[in-house]
Amino acid sequence: MTVAPPDTSTKYDLDFAKWVYENIEGGDKLALCMQCGVCSGSCPIGVQMDYGPRKLFMMIRAGMKEEVMTSSTQWNCTSCYRCVVRCPRSVPVTYILQDLAAKSAELGYAQKTNENVNFARSFWWSAKTFGRTDERLVTALYYFSFGLKEGYQRGLANLKIALNFVKRGRMHIGLPHRIKGRRQLKAILAKAEEIAKREGLH
Repeated sequence: MTVAPPDTSTKYDLDFAKWVYENIEGGDKLALCMQCGVCSGSCPIGVQMDYGPRKLFMMIRAGMKEEVMTSSTQWNCTSCYRCVVRCPRSVPVTYILQDLAAKSAELGYAQKTNENVNFARSFWWSAKTFGRTDERLVTALYYFSFGLKEGYQRGLANLKIALNFVKRGRMHIGLPHRIKGRRQLKAILAKAEEIAKREGLH
């Protein structure tokens, strides 16, 4: 079971950095960061993040738990690994961001309106239910995760694209396709969940 970060009413909690070092994959390497900014400068979508990786790591050291855990930075990471390849101190930036995202979602810090979180949940629901992704259902779940009104608006805005997909045979009409052996898939997922809980990954 994931250990929750320290609970404090103060803005700066220096125990938070210790929690990251001990509970986030690659967090023990964070002390190697010399704030050179190569990671942020290498990031292809750094401008789309609340904070670049360099600044986020500085905020971790400063104990800014709420700002870090609710940041869009870890969710917007595309896992291109440029930061990892170019870091002069071999800090596993991508791995740290990925695990921060996982922990922030697990511990309830991820915003309900976070588009990446909503899409990931929609995608995973389809994969677990059918053994594959059904673009129609994933898209519908994703759109309506922002509310009924916005769901309809997003659907209407993309209706022409969907109809073209159907016309060209890129999207089928009818019941979702299911894989064979869904019982085996459920057994695999249950075993994975068991291992994750045993090893403290959940």
